[in-house]
Amino acid sequence: TLNEPWVAAMIGYYRGVHAPGIRDFDSALRAAHNMLLAHGWAVTLYRSLGLPGRIGVTLNLQPTYPLTESDADRAAARASDGYTDRWFLDPVFGRGYPADMLELYERRGADMGFANEADARTIGQPLDFLGVNYYSRRVVSAGGTELGWTVREGAPPGAEVTGFNSEIVPDSLVDLFARLRTDYPATPLYVTENGAAWRETLGADGQVADPYRIDFLRRHFAAAERAIGEGTDLRGYFVWSLMDNFEWAFGYWPRFGLVYVDYPTQRRVPKASARWYSGVIRANGVD
Repeated sequence: TLNEPWVAAMIGYYRGVHAPGIRDFDSALRAAHNMLLAHGWAVTLYRSLGLPGRIGVTLNLQPTYPLTESDADRAAARASDGYTDRWFLDPVFGRGYPADMLELYERRGADMGFANEADARTIGQPLDFLGVNYYSRRVVSAGGTELGWTVREGAPPGAEVTGFNSEIVPDSLVDLFARLRTDYPATPLYVTENGAAWRETLGADGQVADPYRIDFLRRHFAAAERAIGEGTDLRGYFVWSLMDNFEWAFGYWPRFGLVYVDYPTQRRVPKASARWYSGVIRANGVD
């Protein structure tokens, strides 16, 4: 029904980075609520039509960790998780909005009049699956912003990073699956997006060698296998992306694709990772 409502609502209506470029927290909360309502209506209509397929929603989930083990940082991490993950997970699983976040937002002066029981019932339609988009973790400390936490920008010194300066942490995917098993059990899962972007150009031989992407994917597939071994009902895993694409407000420079796109000519060139991935598909496994 939806893909990444947190990004559309909070980064588009609160942070103002993505379209429509608005910076107003009340507008972001309203946009998020309206998207969740649309999700609930879509599931209701789908089921009323007796269609044979399965229906669910995709959320971009961000495992959140405190910068230190202080009580203040741990509380900040809990609240930040409420902002990014629980604000969407709880309603679509029929629990309504998390009480601690309602209290926090009201304390910050937000208008929470939209949070009513009728809408909560609409949003909380039973799901056939949950789609999970995972890229990296989120590390926060207490204070510094109006909501009460500060997100660590970039990665710590010496950490492995993508071309986006996003920290590469496959183990956090294992943590995420463990959390979903505990807090939202008995729902099949799909990784609907996982991948990484770099600035890439064609080599002198007309090819793109991207061993860093192969390593990234191999390690995340291994993390998924670990999670399956621990009991996660993971039904599928989709790499983002088949081809290089236009990436939100960042334009064309971040290349996520297994296939390189020469934008002026639209010529497609499979990268080394595409050939590697085709072998993974054929073998149904990673060596």
